[in-house]
Parts: sequence; C-alpha cells; structure tokens
Amino acid sequence: MRRLVRGFWGPRPEPAESLADRWRRTLDGLTGLVPEAAAAWSRIHANGPATAITPDEDALLGAVRAAQSAADWSDLTGTGLRLVGTGTPGWEVEVSGLAGGTPEFLLQSVMVVLHAPDGAAVPEEDVLALLARVWEPDFGDVTDNDVLDALEDEAGFSVEDPAVGRAGYLSPARAALVPDHLEAVRQELPGGGELLSIAAPGDTGAVVRACERLREAGALAALPRPMDRAVL
Repeated sequence: MRRLVRGFWGPRPEPAESLADRWRRTLDGLTGLVPEAAAAWSRIHANGPATAITPDEDALLGAVRAAQSAADWSDLTGTGLRLVGTGTPGWEVEVSGLAGGTPEFLLQSVMVVLHAPDGAAVPEEDVLALLARVWEPDFGDVTDNDVLDALEDEAGFSVEDPAVGRAGYLSPARAALVPDHLEAVRQELPGGGELLSIAAPGDTGAVVRACERLREAGALAALPRPMDRAVL
C-alpha cells in the first residue's frame, strides 16, 4: 500500500547547514520508525542515475550544497532533495523536500512516500509527528489517492489548499482554531502544534467531514499571498 505523509509551510530562509541537519534528523527518525525501508539510501538526480548516499551530516550537507550549485537553483525557490531508502523486499521510502527559500506563492514542503506489503503495520502517524518536529510545518497530513480524490470531488479542495487526511498536523495558530466538536483524537506536540487522528484507511467520508469543519472554523485558511511568513 502506498501512503503519503506531507508537511507544508511558507517562506523560511535557512543556511545549508540547517537544512542538512533537518535532513539528517529526518533520515535518522525514519530509520528508527521503518527500518525495513531504510537499510540503504540513494539520492535521485534530475539527470543521470541515482547515487548512494550515507545518512550523515557531512554527506547530506554535500548534497544540499550540490543542489544549490545547480544552474537552475534559486534561493527564492528553495533547495530540493529527493532520497530513496530501501531494505526488506516490498518496503521502500521516498523522501523529497523543497526548503530554505523565500517564495511568495509556492509553498515549501517535505513529503514521505511509504511503500509496504499489504497488511504490514506502518507507523504513519509517527512519521507525520517526526516531520512536524523536524521541519516545523504550518500543516501536514497522512493521505492517499482516494482521500485526495474525495477532498477534491466532494469538498472542493484544490491541490494547494491546506487540508488534513486520515491524520493531520496543524501549527499552533491553526490548532487554536480547531472546534471542540471535531471527531478526532488530539495530541499536542512539542512547540504547541497538534496531531489529529481522524480516520482509519478507507474512511474517506470521515476525512471529508473533518476538513469541512476545520475549514469552516478557519483552521485550514490558506496563507495570504504573497506569503510573508512560514506559518499562519
């Protein structure tokens, strides 16, 4: 089964060293949470074959700096990396991110794509909590194609609209707007944001209802454009 775990935020300039540290903590966390998919890591390039990379700070700092030396790199857009972890057959984790920039219209983001055998237990909410701690996003979700289709078709959400999935993360200002009657288990995370446990896999109706209520309460308001801050 393919799962998406994502986080989004607005402009937040950061030096290469800070980005490398966030990447290291992300890979360390994933190795602890899904060791079956993180025995070896490779970096995916826009052109050419993937290359092996060790998940340590020096190697990741080198990868960040290499990305920033590309001809099309812009400090306004941010620095993108794409890494893939493999291990036990049937397991794979892909991590991609665009961070450290100051875009006015394009959200910064990190996304983990988890592939696991059918029936395997995957700590997807723990992965979302990891992304929240490491990347300090404005909002995030655990989702899949069925959830994304339901939000678009039944609730009118577009690709860049803030939303939650089977689980969601909301930064402190958004969490303060969550209505008391929301049908979700709420867990406060370090820093004041909240992890919301909303629905089991396949229950797209519960996700749609939760997103509609959160949108009505203002907890899923979009960052103003042009963006001038990382979080609501």
